[in-house]
Amino acid sequence: MGRLRPGYPAGVTHPGDHPAEGRPAAGPPVSVVIATRNRRERLLTTLGHLAALPERPPVIVVDNASSDGSAAAAGRAFPGTAVLSLAANEGAAARNAGARLATTPYVAFSDDDSWWEPGALTAAARALDADRRLGLLAASVVVGEDRHLDPTSAVMALCPLNADLSPLPGGRRGVLGFLACGAVVRRSAFLTAGGFPAGIGVGGEEEPVALAMVAMGWKTAYEPSVVAVHHPLPAGDTRSGRARTMVRNRLLTAWGLLPGGDAWRITAACLTRPSRWPAVADAARRLPAVVASRRPVPPAVAAARRRLAQG
Repeated sequence: MGRLRPGYPAGVTHPGDHPAEGRPAAGPPVSVVIATRNRRERLLTTLGHLAALPERPPVIVVDNASSDGSAAAAGRAFPGTAVLSLAANEGAAARNAGARLATTPYVAFSDDDSWWEPGALTAAARALDADRRLGLLAASVVVGEDRHLDPTSAVMALCPLNADLSPLPGGRRGVLGFLACGAVVRRSAFLTAGGFPAGIGVGGEEEPVALAMVAMGWKTAYEPSVVAVHHPLPAGDTRSGRARTMVRNRLLTAWGLLPGGDAWRITAACLTRPSRWPAVADAARRLPAVVASRRPVPPAVAAARRRLAQG
């Protein structure tokens, strides 16, 4: 972590008050947490969009040991933003540090190339207020200048189960995954479930969060009225690396949280595709530690996951 400043956790730079301390009870109930690494200009664009929101949410930037001055630039350009500088790249787990720092009951996650539509955070807070069992809302994510619906959001919109993981009709559509750049969580539920796993980088980190929350009795649901906007850079040469990470993390999730039969089926499906063998090898190196600490979800949750996987 960075150098300790008076009144703040190690690594936090903020020239004013804590992002939620001292606010009246009627203040924003949702903080926005952004994890970033070496994408300064994209981060500043995102912060500009968030600063313009009518909700005026507290914003916490968690910098994953950037070398391009991202943390300092964010603090200079947006002095109302809390900036937490990490000493090492913690990948997706950096978001956990931001959620711990937040003092609002709800936390919305953004990437450094995504932001929230005006009114989206208000709608999310209203939904979470109305259902105390609701732990996570997966937003509808629109992509790029043409605002096309992200394929993952399109799939979630057709999920065959409601938020109680029972067959529809009735209630919001239940999900066991989400897009991290478009999720709003009940902070206490998210942190109690352990947050994003450490040591797996970025890619496929959402499913273990959803499974852990549902296993604890929380609902996780898709809400199309809550909209996030994603403006990713072209994938370029990173596409194959990201795909490999996602396959590896899917396998680690399977062996850490799913029944043995499900884990074997997912592994066997990967082994039938030679392009996925490097990811399987990556996962195999980590399997002893994962299996040693595995905690399979309840049978009903595993059955719901199989039903969702079948479409």
